[in-house]
Amino acid sequence: SREDAIAYAREKNVPVTATTEKIYSNDRNIWHISHEGGDLEDPWNEPPKELFRLTTAPEDAPDKPTCVEIEFRKGIPVGINGERMESVPLLKFLNKVAGENGIGRVDLVENRLVGMKSRGVYETPGGTLIYAAHKELESLVLDRETLHFKEMLSPKYAELVYYGAWFTPLREALDAFIEKTQEYVTGMVRLKLYKGNCIIAGRKSPYSLYREELATFGKEDVYDQTDAKGFINLFGLPLKVRALVEMEWGKHPKYGEPDYSIFKRD
Repeated sequence: SREDAIAYAREKNVPVTATTEKIYSNDRNIWHISHEGGDLEDPWNEPPKELFRLTTAPEDAPDKPTCVEIEFRKGIPVGINGERMESVPLLKFLNKVAGENGIGRVDLVENRLVGMKSRGVYETPGGTLIYAAHKELESLVLDRETLHFKEMLSPKYAELVYYGAWFTPLREALDAFIEKTQEYVTGMVRLKLYKGNCIIAGRKSPYSLYREELATFGKEDVYDQTDAKGFINLFGLPLKVRALVEMEWGKHPKYGEPDYSIFKRD
C-alpha cells in the first residue's frame, strides 16, 4: 500500500513529498504532472487547492489577459513572440505563462488498459497551449478530408501510446501519415490567456488554404450562386431515391411535405 511505502521511505531516510494525510500519487516530467490516489479516488471530491503545483487557480489568475504567439515549422513549435527557441526552453516558458494564467488543468475519469476506470487530475499548462495553437494552424492549412481523417486517427494514436504499444508497426504507420500531414503546418498562432481560458486570437500561414475573396458573404461575383441548385439536387439524390423505394415497400414517409412558402422572400 502507499501507507507502507511511505513508512518504508521514512525508515530508510528516503525523502518523499507524500504523507499519510496527503497520500497522493504524483508523476511529473517536463510535459505535465498527474495526481491520483487519496481522496481523489472518490470522483465526487473536488481536488484541494494545494494539490496543484504548475497552475494557478483560474479565479486567482491575473485580471488582465496575456497574449502569446507560437510559431510552428512543419508542425513543430520553434518560436515564441517572434523569438526562435529550442524545444525545452520553449516548453518551460509556455508552462510558466500558461500556469500563471490558470490554464492546463484536467480532471477526468479514464478507462485503463484492463478496462477499469480511474480518476486522475492532470496539469499540462504548456502542452495545452501547444495543442490549441497546433490544432488551429492545422485547420488553416489542411484540406477538409485530410483534417477530418487525422482527427479520426488521433484517439487511436493516443490509445496506442497509453497502452504502451509504441514499438508497433501500427504506430510507425500512423507516424508516416501524420508526418505527411505536417508538411505545410507552418505559421503563427496568437493566443489570449485569461483565467483558465485559452482563446484563439489570430492565425496566419504562408500555406493557408483560406481565401477571403472566396469566403466572403458580401460579394456575389465570386461564383455563380445558381450552381447551388444543381449541387443540392445531386447531393440529396441518394436520400430521395431511398425515400421513394421505401414508399414502394409500403412504408409511410417519416417526414411530412415541407412548407417551402416560409422560405420565400418578399
